[in-house]
Amino acid sequence: MLKIEHLTKVYDTGVQALDDVSFEIPDGQFVVIIGLSGSGKSTLLRCINRLIDPTEGRIIWNGLDITAATEEDLRQIRRRIGMIFQQFNLIKRSSVITNVLAGRLGYTNPAWSLVNHFSKVDYQEALAKLDRVGIRDKAYVRADELSGGQQQRVGIARALMQDPELMLADEPVASLDPATSHSVMKYLELLNREDGITILCSLHFLSLARTYADRIIALKDGRLEFDGLPDEIDDARFRAIYGEDAVRVEIA
Repeated sequence: MLKIEHLTKVYDTGVQALDDVSFEIPDGQFVVIIGLSGSGKSTLLRCINRLIDPTEGRIIWNGLDITAATEEDLRQIRRRIGMIFQQFNLIKRSSVITNVLAGRLGYTNPAWSLVNHFSKVDYQEALAKLDRVGIRDKAYVRADELSGGQQQRVGIARALMQDPELMLADEPVASLDPATSHSVMKYLELLNREDGITILCSLHFLSLARTYADRIIALKDGRLEFDGLPDEIDDARFRAIYGEDAVRVEIA
């Protein structure tokens, strides 16, 4: 269970990105966060694994208070929380398999990790993860030689190397075309359905959210605007989330 309790984030510039946000996510749910750019989606996700420290409030995951965790505790917690980024965050000049193996850094002796020393079991597991996302044949290709969709699949495989219980996906398809977007979202759906991984994914497009989410949370100006089932977002709620002049855009 993930519990967000009265979460607030005010940046040093004075910008308030989150304003008293509270909700709970049971294990195994696929939740999509929607909202305009600047609504607080990325800040929320990055607070959950403490890439950003919240100003106020608590984040409780499986009974652990992430907001109060020490650096050592946080290292242990982050092992089980995968993160997928909009811009992939790959080491472009390194091979695909090296990027995937980076997902094991939290489990590896720090001295060995500095020289990319991983066990034979880790290498076999990395190839298995690449096989699962359909690009095992790209294992020894440089990451910057892949298409955007393939790079995001490397990001998913890297996150899977952590054996995560929770996956945070920050606008994972924002840089991709519609067909590739569906391909990436289907991999996330597969991990949710087959592995029981809890997915918390931010998206711009309501149509994608409706296709893949069990539940939608909408943020507006840092506040919780909606929390419910995808089909409950009618035209009135859509305008409340995105503004009166917003037009629905469907991802076919």
